[in-house]
Amino acid sequence: MKKHLFLLGIVLMASTMMAQTEKQESWYFKLGGSYFNQTASTEFPTVGGNAALSKVYQGGKLVSEESVTGSFGQGFRTGFTAGYRFSTRVGVEMGVNYYSSNDKTMAQTKTDQIFISGGRPIFNFSSVGQITAFDLAPALVLFLGEKNGFEPYTKVGVLLPVHGDLEITTNAVIPTGVASPATATLYQVDKVLPNPTVGFTATMGTTYKLGKKLSAFAELEYRNFTVHGKTKETTVYTINGQDALATKSKADIHTNYRDKLTTSSNNALTNPNGLDKTKAMDELSSYVGISGLGMTIGLKYSL
Repeated sequence: MKKHLFLLGIVLMASTMMAQTEKQESWYFKLGGSYFNQTASTEFPTVGGNAALSKVYQGGKLVSEESVTGSFGQGFRTGFTAGYRFSTRVGVEMGVNYYSSNDKTMAQTKTDQIFISGGRPIFNFSSVGQITAFDLAPALVLFLGEKNGFEPYTKVGVLLPVHGDLEITTNAVIPTGVASPATATLYQVDKVLPNPTVGFTATMGTTYKLGKKLSAFAELEYRNFTVHGKTKETTVYTINGQDALATKSKADIHTNYRDKLTTSSNNALTNPNGLDKTKAMDELSSYVGISGLGMTIGLKYSL
């Protein structure tokens, strides 16, 4: 009898220890901030008819020219994540993030004098782009076990941008005449809206317990996706500080991006009837990259 009671006690103790070490289903929430560096550079698309080039002229002659490359994958992100842990090892997360890229020069020309070349004025200008976006980030999480307060984990998932745009700001000193060009200061803002897209993300991270329910976490994350332009609109156009947007035609300020230009497209290069300025212009689609490698730190609260 005593032997049976002893064995029953051992079983009960083992069951209790297993119940204490086996984590049950639970919710958790994370709040963090990230900084990303770009991981891949590509040539930027044409900006307002200007190729992605950096040119330098001296004395009316081109002395330097190079392609402008880069990615909008460098920048800051803040995010909130809700997670559900099915077991000790497996869980899922849904992140909601706001991302703001660093400014990137997309095209520019520097010259010591304004002149005419091939019937086209050469003048100083710089076009700088910045992407801002909200995205959803569902992911599958694999927890690798806790030791000394640390619990490493890995996760893979997708990025689903739900709102955002590429804003291109152009500053220029332009000629107002041909024979003896006087100059004017131009300021223009274009907003490019994207088509729906999906990206990929892979993360390695760890938490460190600060209390019973509160932990600090750090993650190293790689993400990879491109944005495909849908439309472009000029929202600001000033000359010498005065609003001049009303002087522009609809074709000047509205663009629809197409995968292919044909004779029926509203583009003077392919349409035999020329450009209809009362309609939005059709241009070839443009793509920009937002690939990056980033570090995220923040706090995690478990229910």
